Amino acid sequence: MDEITAPFAPVELSPPPPLTVRWRYQIAGRTDMGRVRENNEDKFEFYIPGDEATLARRGAAFIVCDGMGGHEAGQIASELAAKTWVDVYYQHPSDDPAAAAEAATHAANRFVFDRQSAIPKFRGMGTTLTGLVVVQNQAVIAQIGDSRCYRLRGGKLEAMTTDQTWVEEAVASGMDRAEAESHQYRHVILQAIGTMADVKPVMRTEEVEDGDIFFLCSDGVTNHVVDEAIERTLADFGPAQAAWSLVNQALIGGGSDNATCIVVRFDREI
Repeated sequence: MDEITAPFAPVELSPPPPLTVRWRYQIAGRTDMGRVRENNEDKFEFYIPGDEATLARRGAAFIVCDGMGGHEAGQIASELAAKTWVDVYYQHPSDDPAAAAEAATHAANRFVFDRQSAIPKFRGMGTTLTGLVVVQNQAVIAQIGDSRCYRLRGGKLEAMTTDQTWVEEAVASGMDRAEAESHQYRHVILQAIGTMADVKPVMRTEEVEDGDIFFLCSDGVTNHVVDEAIERTLADFGPAQAAWSLVNQALIGGGSDNATCIVVRFDREI
């Protein structure tokens, strides 16, 4: 455990907060190798604490990673990043979930970067990382790369993240989206866990409302399934059927990459 946990400065721990918001979770996840790839480099994880004190302080965590590097290196990168992120998030001493999630993202990057730097066969491996934590009525999202997080509220889908890609940067600079998406650099992502010594996580905090549905996915889904289809599927089906259907839609649309998603619905109990 010592090798993956970042050193934390000594802090004076405050008493744990009371659990004022309790959710009933409906969760489903699915991953598929796709129709082209020879192995699955995607990874998803989620964790819901069993004790009330941890649930009140840290909440529930969900993460999707999309590895890269080939020859099993991408699979190892996504596995290491997901497990490190969840582990460090729950062990971090800060009372601020956003600070803990950001620190966990940096820790995941350091761990994967150290491994790919030290082991020749893993050189160049990396992974995207999109993590969601829901603490009481607060959602915190951390993102590196182009795996996405969406929220469905009142039947309307909203993207909670923006792809960290050359395409999105070009569009923001004024290039026509159709031109950017056909450009030779259209597959370039600007950040990935483990490919550089440090990263700059994009963080977002939102309030969670009764009935909200969050959808995390790798680009193997969104490369083939448009937002309108995601919105319709999440609105029409429960999490299990929606997760199964959305990955199926990606496979039917071409299945050019591994396709992975998590669907989680939050219904308030207290």
